[in-house]
Amino acid sequence: MDHDRIPEIALEWHRTGRGAALATVIETWGSAPRQPGSQLAIAGDGEMAGSVSGGCVEGAVVVEALDALGDGAPRLLRYGVSDEDAFAVGLACGGTIRVLVEPVTDGDGEGQGDGLPSSMLAEITAARAERRALAYGIRPEGWARRLIGPDDPAIAPRFRADRSGMEESGEFIAIFNPPLRMMVVGAVHIAQALVPMARLAGYAPLLIDPREAFGSASRFPGETILHDWPDESLAAQGLDARSAVVTLTHDPKLDDPAIMATLESDAFYLGCLGSTRTHAKRLERLRAAGLNEATLARIHAPVGLAIGARSPAEIAVSVLAQITQVLRKGGG
Repeated sequence: MDHDRIPEIALEWHRTGRGAALATVIETWGSAPRQPGSQLAIAGDGEMAGSVSGGCVEGAVVVEALDALGDGAPRLLRYGVSDEDAFAVGLACGGTIRVLVEPVTDGDGEGQGDGLPSSMLAEITAARAERRALAYGIRPEGWARRLIGPDDPAIAPRFRADRSGMEESGEFIAIFNPPLRMMVVGAVHIAQALVPMARLAGYAPLLIDPREAFGSASRFPGETILHDWPDESLAAQGLDARSAVVTLTHDPKLDDPAIMATLESDAFYLGCLGSTRTHAKRLERLRAAGLNEATLARIHAPVGLAIGARSPAEIAVSVLAQITQVLRKGGG
């Protein structure tokens, strides 16, 4: 979706000569419509992509962005959202936001009051295309900028939580994590509910099942379906720390190789369908294949949070809830 491609859109507008500015929410108080890190791209002709407030202050931000494109200087804005305006965008009460507006320029960003260098924006978009986590740091006092990798211990918790925000040092950190992915092994009834739920939650879902009668376009219209063996498909996808895998086939010939391929990767979540007894037998097979207890402990089985789910849709809800818990809080 375009709201997930704001840096790419801004860079494209700049490179095609239309001009571009990036507006970023850096702090909020009260019931603000958008969280820190939310972005709005503004072209020189006034076209917009994204959002910083859900509609309350976009008009004022666009005016400031066009002024920034005129003088090449960033600015820091503060807006209060009234209760009346908040209600219009679906909130019960108002709040306050601070918005950073940066014109995209061809400079190096080293001068006082310079805009966002297009070279730095290009590095951000390249990292996103290559599924590399990257953060952008800026100090509004003096406008010093830097790019930060996920190995920085001070910023690592922000990468794990997908949480942009102000540091006590006065530096704003914008997190650019790779998009989330969910690989579902087994085109069964639960998958018919889980795959669209995953997309709504911000995941790019991929369905894997070599049985074409199960993984058919008629049963999963519009979905990406791979009919290869699951372990081969997962290896080809290059599982990383932004990938979740769920196995649903109940068939060891399909599930076990997929489980082993996932456990060899950096995937943050692996959940496997089956009763406690089924999982005990699964663990016996995996131990016989040489996997140790620490590795096997990464498996979430029976899959999903214990909410008493019974129907395929309820099970899908429990699975997505558990994946969210592991992503945001770890463990689970």
